Amino acid sequence: ARRRRPRCPSGDRATGRCHQQPVTAQSTGEASRCSNGPMDATALAQRFSLGGPAILSDGPVARGKQGVVWRLDTAEGRWAVKVPFVSSTEEEVAAATAFHEAAHAAGVPTPEVRRTEDGSVFAPFNGGQARLYEWVDLRPPDRLLDPALVGAVVAAMHRVPMPDTDLGSLDPFFCEPVGAERWDQVVDQLTQEGAPFASGLAHLRDELVALESWIEPPERLITCHRDLWSDNVLGTADGGVCVIDWEESGPADPSQELGYVLFDFACGDPRRARALVTAYRDAGGPGTVSRRGHFSMLIAQLGHITELAAKDWLTPNLRSPQRADAAEWISEVLDDPHTREVLDALLAAVDSRQ
Repeated sequence: ARRRRPRCPSGDRATGRCHQQPVTAQSTGEASRCSNGPMDATALAQRFSLGGPAILSDGPVARGKQGVVWRLDTAEGRWAVKVPFVSSTEEEVAAATAFHEAAHAAGVPTPEVRRTEDGSVFAPFNGGQARLYEWVDLRPPDRLLDPALVGAVVAAMHRVPMPDTDLGSLDPFFCEPVGAERWDQVVDQLTQEGAPFASGLAHLRDELVALESWIEPPERLITCHRDLWSDNVLGTADGGVCVIDWEESGPADPSQELGYVLFDFACGDPRRARALVTAYRDAGGPGTVSRRGHFSMLIAQLGHITELAAKDWLTPNLRSPQRADAAEWISEVLDDPHTREVLDALLAAVDSRQ
């Protein structure tokens, strides 16, 4: 899901919030409406060539901004069933899924993709779609994960061998500004509708516009995850990390991806910033964070996320069913803003180590 970031804790211990909203009767109902009814465990398992008895969770076990997750228990193990709110074609997900599978084959810690008996990613089910992943028990999102582990896993992802002949087109969400005119429209609409956070966004407006002057075109394109926030790079019970939610993968600059990872996991601590970048470099990562333009993805993504959250507050939808959901989403930027001062401090922390 595009993006719910847990705030950096103020103390020494992380208190990460799950990026997926608690599953309520309302969200379960939304999931059922999306898929036109309850899922049948046996039929679903058979579509993915899983034999024997199968048991599906009573309802979704987690809910994100783009869909819900169910748990499927079979004779061949436990699986995560992802049911998106909006359907996609096999062609639309082919490149991202191929990257996920290549990363798994290269040793990146990530759940295995389970394809259907005919090699498809999706199984049509109850009028909707379902896709399967290996089940992994994960810890809640934690921006204070060991930065060395984070840096090393990002480097491993950036070194996954992928053909560079057809990377696809750039997505404006990851590389283009919202723009001053649009920011003014958003602030005006929120103010007119009495949004409780309208004044906070109005106060941050000039900073967001100034940050967008830092955005520069990607210098080198490779296939990247593009969604490596702390709710998708998660701790595991054995002390490692696991990367999930590869659906947004596509062309991006590895230095710019490293830039937003650095902001999210450094939590403003120069020591954490240096540890992350050092581990990334030592693991052979091709990116670097050495100038303001390397925060381009961070600025573009958080700008568009803020815009989306504002739109959701104005018009609630499946992604944000209630205005409170959108208000919480936008608060993640308003309460922990990526200001020029913050980003310049990160640059100063890591520049001498690269």
